Amino acid sequence: MSTPQVLQSGVTLYFVRHGETDWNRARRLQGQIDIPINDLGRSQARRNGEVLRGTLSPETLSALDYVASPLSRTRETMEIVRDAAGLSPGAYETDPRLMEIKYGTWEGAYLDELKRGDPDAFQERRDNKFGWRPENGESYRDLTERVRDWLQSVTRDTVVVSHGGVSRVVRGLITPIAEDDIPVQIVPQDKVMICRHGSFDWL
Repeated sequence: MSTPQVLQSGVTLYFVRHGETDWNRARRLQGQIDIPINDLGRSQARRNGEVLRGTLSPETLSALDYVASPLSRTRETMEIVRDAAGLSPGAYETDPRLMEIKYGTWEGAYLDELKRGDPDAFQERRDNKFGWRPENGESYRDLTERVRDWLQSVTRDTVVVSHGGVSRVVRGLITPIAEDDIPVQIVPQDKVMICRHGSFDWL
């Protein structure tokens, strides 16, 4: 099991995955390649900003911290979320610890092609999704340690815009999810994940 409750008691995260990209739609591994969101992704981001605006008071929204992965798909999502929430789009920080899992030599590959093109590695990943590391890339275990470092630094309620892999390991770090189950957690792009000490829910 991963270590639960890394998030400080009393702190709430409002976690938004970036909006859809064309590579998401094509089931192509992005990793840390800088791919922009598409029109559906922009509407998803706006929906999430509107949900935050409908859930939290203007005073609360203004008082939150805002941080995003530095990749363009997360920054554009954050700017749309903030605009839809009635805030200045550009007033947020970025943190490289929130970047997506690095797929190394697999970045840019289509998932449907990997089984044929790299069958041994594909099987190794299937057998050990949490611990397997692609060449020049990261495992979910590596990503967990990177995100743990960030999560332990969070001391205030925060809106964070990041990636699917990061969303999964955040859940593994705040709740007792088995390691093998972390890489297969659902990662919707049209919902806000509310993370608290030992639990998460969706808006």
